[in-house]
Amino acid sequence: MTRMHPAMSRLYAHIRSFGCQMNKLDTAMVSAALSEAGMELTERASQADLVIINTCSVRDHAEQRVWSHLGHLQHIKRSRPGMVVAVIGCMAQRLGTALLEHPAVDVVCGPMHLPRLVQMCLKAIQDKSKMAAITTSWRADADTLDQLEVSNPAMESPGQAYVRVMRGCNRSCAYCIVPFVRGPEHSRAPQAVLEQVRILADRGARQVTLLGQTVNAYRYRLGERTVFLADLLEMVGRIEGIEWIKFVTSYPMEHQFEPILQQMATNPKVCPYLHLPAQSGSDRILAAMNRRYTASQYLRMIEKAKAVVPGIAIAGDFIVGFPGETDEDFQQTLDLVHEVGYKNCFVFRYSPRPGTPAYRLGDPVPDHIKASRNAALLAAQQQISERIANGFVGRTVKVLVEGPSKRSDRFQQVEDLQQLVGRTDTDWPVVFAGPMQLAGQFVHVRIAKASPFTLFGDIYDPKPDFLGN
Repeated sequence: MTRMHPAMSRLYAHIRSFGCQMNKLDTAMVSAALSEAGMELTERASQADLVIINTCSVRDHAEQRVWSHLGHLQHIKRSRPGMVVAVIGCMAQRLGTALLEHPAVDVVCGPMHLPRLVQMCLKAIQDKSKMAAITTSWRADADTLDQLEVSNPAMESPGQAYVRVMRGCNRSCAYCIVPFVRGPEHSRAPQAVLEQVRILADRGARQVTLLGQTVNAYRYRLGERTVFLADLLEMVGRIEGIEWIKFVTSYPMEHQFEPILQQMATNPKVCPYLHLPAQSGSDRILAAMNRRYTASQYLRMIEKAKAVVPGIAIAGDFIVGFPGETDEDFQQTLDLVHEVGYKNCFVFRYSPRPGTPAYRLGDPVPDHIKASRNAALLAAQQQISERIANGFVGRTVKVLVEGPSKRSDRFQQVEDLQQLVGRTDTDWPVVFAGPMQLAGQFVHVRIAKASPFTLFGDIYDPKPDFLGN
C-alpha cells in the first residue's frame, strides 16, 4: 500500500470521470486507493493538490470534453502551481506521452497501470516531475490490477456495486477503439470475482453488476473445467447477502446464450434485464461494421430471450451515420427498434476514431443527416418506452433504493420525507417519497404514473424488505 510521507501535510484530491461503467468502477477504485493513502477527497478542483481525470476515447466528443477540462485546469494551475494533474483511462492509453505536452498534465496512466497511480502522483507532487505509464503487455499487467480490484472493492451507491469480471475485447468492430485502449479479452479468475463480491456483500451490497466489454464472452479455464458467464452467475448467486445480479454489456452471439437465459429464468437472483447492442438493423451496415451477425440472427436471439424469460427487459445501442449508411439502411434500423420493443436505447452519432479500420472510410454522412436520424430514432424509442412504462401504472414493484432523486420536483415534500430514486430488477428508475435511511434497501412501490423513462409512485410497505419477493 502506498501512503504519503509523514512529513507531507494532508493532501486533497479531486476526481472527474467521463465515460462508461468501466470508468465509474475505475474511479471508485482510485478514490478508495487515494483515501487509503491518506488523501482527502474534495468536490472542488480549485481546492485540490491532485486532480485526476478519468477519460473516454469511444467518441471524439468525449475527448473534446477532456481537452476543454484540461484548459480549465491550466487556468487554475496559474494560481496553484503546485497542483498535479493526472490523466488516466482510455485517452491516456491512446495518446500516451503526447498528453504530457499539454501544460496542465503531469501524470499519464493507462487503465492497466492503476495500481501505480497513487505512487506516481505522490512522486509528481514531491519532485515536480512528469511521468507516464502506458501498457505494452496486457497480460503482464492484468494480475496486478486484479489485486487492486480485490483490495479496493468499491460501492457504486448504497447497496450496489460494480464488479469487473473481464477486460478488453476481441470483437474487432470496425468503428471501435476499445481493443486498442483496453486490450484483448482477459477473464478474471472466478475465485477473485467471488472474493470481491463477498467483501462487497459484507459491506452491505445487495446488488452486484458484473462488467465486461463483452461480458457474455467470459470464460476461464479452471482445471479441466471451463467456467462461462452462466456458471459465474450461479456461483455469485450462492453468496449470502446478494439478492440481485445484473451483467453488462453483452455481444449478440449464440455461444452460451441459452445457458445465460436459463440462469435468468431459473435463478431468482439473476435479474431479467439484457443489454444487447444491435448497432444497426441493416445487414449491409452490420457487415461494414464487422459485427458478426445479421439483423435476422439478432431478432432470433431476442425472440428466444422473450420466450425463455417472460417479461425480460431489453436495452440496446445504435450508431447512426456510419459511413455509407443510406436512408434505406436507417429505415431498417427503425424497423428493428419497433420489432424488438426495447425498454430503452442508447443512440450515438458515428464518430471516426483514429486507428480503427473504419477511420479510413472517412466521415461521409453529413452532420445534419446524423442529427436527423439520431432524433428520429430517439423519438421512436420514446414512444416504445412510454407504452411499456404506462403498463406499470397501478402495479407494485420491488425497488432497490439508490438515494436522493434528481427529479424531486415531480412530487411535493411530505413531512420529513425526501424524494428518493431506486431501480427495479428490469432497471426501471422509480421515484418516490421516503426517508433517507432506505438507501441501499429494498422497498415495494405502487406506481401512480409514468414518463417514458421513469416511474413514479408511493411506498407500499414503509419498512425495508429484507426478505425478497
